[in-house]
Amino acid sequence: MFARRIAVIGTGYVGLTTGACLASLGHTVVCADVDAAKIERLCDGQVDILEPRLDDLVAEGQAAGRLSFVVGAANALTGPAGAAEVVFLCVPTPMGVGGVADLNAVQAVAEEVRDQLAPGCVVVNKSTVPVGTARRIHELLDRDDVTVVSNPEFLREGSAVHDFLNPDRIVVGCDTQDAAEKVAALYSRLGAPTVLTDAASAEMVKYAANCFLAMKLSYVNALAELCERLGADIGDVTEGIGYDHRIGQAFLTPGPGWGGSCLPKDTQAMLQVADSADFEFRLLRATIETNNRQRQRMVDKIRLAVTGSRTGSLSRIRIGMLGLTFKAGTDDLRDSPALAVAALLRQAGAELLAYDPAVRSDSAVPELADVTVVDEPVLAAKDVEALVLLTEWPEFRSLDWSELAGAVRQRIVVDTRSLLDPDVLRRAGFTVHSLGRN
Repeated sequence: MFARRIAVIGTGYVGLTTGACLASLGHTVVCADVDAAKIERLCDGQVDILEPRLDDLVAEGQAAGRLSFVVGAANALTGPAGAAEVVFLCVPTPMGVGGVADLNAVQAVAEEVRDQLAPGCVVVNKSTVPVGTARRIHELLDRDDVTVVSNPEFLREGSAVHDFLNPDRIVVGCDTQDAAEKVAALYSRLGAPTVLTDAASAEMVKYAANCFLAMKLSYVNALAELCERLGADIGDVTEGIGYDHRIGQAFLTPGPGWGGSCLPKDTQAMLQVADSADFEFRLLRATIETNNRQRQRMVDKIRLAVTGSRTGSLSRIRIGMLGLTFKAGTDDLRDSPALAVAALLRQAGAELLAYDPAVRSDSAVPELADVTVVDEPVLAAKDVEALVLLTEWPEFRSLDWSELAGAVRQRIVVDTRSLLDPDVLRRAGFTVHSLGRN
């Protein structure tokens, strides 16, 4: 493998993982960010992101002299090792007005570095962007000696380092073969299948993958509700279909809905892309509607468990929540289904206590303003009418349920993740309500 000099613009979840992992593969990487305080912490080896192995890779890269951090995109383009040969754009592309992806940060960086890029440099769009963005960035750069490549990421929060170093595939999109091969070669040590295509197709791959996963999750959530009505067991049903290699077992666990930093914004962005192409993407629209309905279904399930009626009042009912992050293994609260359920419960008048291993009681999060966050599971159980598990943290399986039983007012557990062992809870005196089971 030929080691390259790489600049990574943005030190968020994608950027920092990309920079640290590329350095671990032998490349020399300079990561840049506009947040001077964050860069200072990174230079001191402090990683703010909760991501297994990421802090170790950062420390190893710094110790080996292959990973460094600077303030400002332009400052990452030159250094002691020479000018950057490849520049990764890893800046946020949040959901904008109407669901369209907000490309302001991507465009701002392109304009900032335009005149500092070395001749022959390859600019790689790692951020999730709509089809046509690579072409737009090339127009903004206005440099015939610089090539723009699309190289989407497929990193799951909580396993991002593992996913980067053990990829299912590498997708590289560019109309210039040499540039595409140059980017693909960065990952040669990983031995993954590589898809070389045009930029538009590579950009579409990312959206297509995330929208398909969202559809699969909405499908299994709808299937779980049907199982409840028909007396079937969703666990047995998903096991039965999961062995089919055409379907697979991943993303077949029902839950309170899908969320996080990717699926909500990417499904909305895909709808906007479809609308702009005068295509009514009914299947995707139904996927989103099913997900929105799932949050309310969780509230209805809690209402029935606590009051015995689907129309019973939750006013001043005390509920304990186990889990706030959108998934286990991360401290990310963005578009968390748990927070969406919490908001609906508060609208219904419920009083909420919550415990999450990654969220401290002194966290200043606006979405938690009406939730009392505690630092011990037993505190979330104090005098509650029900405990509701909303995030699949493995440690919840080994909680002292006898202790929790002594703290609650009613021994009711609503397990929206099918995580807990019903027999263990029943032995502690709890009544258990799960998804897709009677």
